[in-house]
Amino acid sequence: MSEELNDIQLKTILESILFVNENPVETSEFVQVLSVDKKKIEKLLIELGQDYKSRASGICVVKVAGGYQMCSSPDNAAWVKKMFRERTKQKMSVAGLETLAIIAYKQPITRMEIEAIRGVNADGVTRNLLSLGLIKTAGRKEVPGRPFLHITTRKFLEYFGLNSVKDLPKLEEFAALAEKDSIVDEIIHADEAGEGNTSEQNESVVCQETNNQGEAEK
Repeated sequence: MSEELNDIQLKTILESILFVNENPVETSEFVQVLSVDKKKIEKLLIELGQDYKSRASGICVVKVAGGYQMCSSPDNAAWVKKMFRERTKQKMSVAGLETLAIIAYKQPITRMEIEAIRGVNADGVTRNLLSLGLIKTAGRKEVPGRPFLHITTRKFLEYFGLNSVKDLPKLEEFAALAEKDSIVDEIIHADEAGEGNTSEQNESVVCQETNNQGEAEK
């Protein structure tokens, strides 16, 4: 069936699949549905994104969490956010964002190491982040007591519009989400004290504002 489809038809199918999926769609999923070469799928997805861009569309196609997703243009974020401002959504506390920042930049990390950086008990906020699916346990650290190690999840990447942890913004940009710069000093101080390694940081975050709201609801 796929052999009968030309590139234009294939792109419309890709567009429809992206439209009906609120989560990122991996290339392998497109291949499974269309039985088309992976490289061709990726080429057509890039072209689809360029099509939207060339006509100054309010929609864009971005690569997020290892897959592709359709979302609203970042240029229209202010208006989209205004429409959804009254919609009920669970907000993350400053403590939650601080803890999440520590985990994101120093993963894998134990709860006690988080508490050593923040200076306060992190049991409750860590449990909350686990329940939200933004972090998960990844084995135990080979030290006395063998505490659990925490890392971020794919849902974390989706929430912040990142393709991988290598795309994390600078600490200052992440801290701005919590409107509290002290978290930057705390993480940097922890690194200077030799408490862990910070993940590679890049500045590029595609459609971050709109993905955070999850409002690319066509």
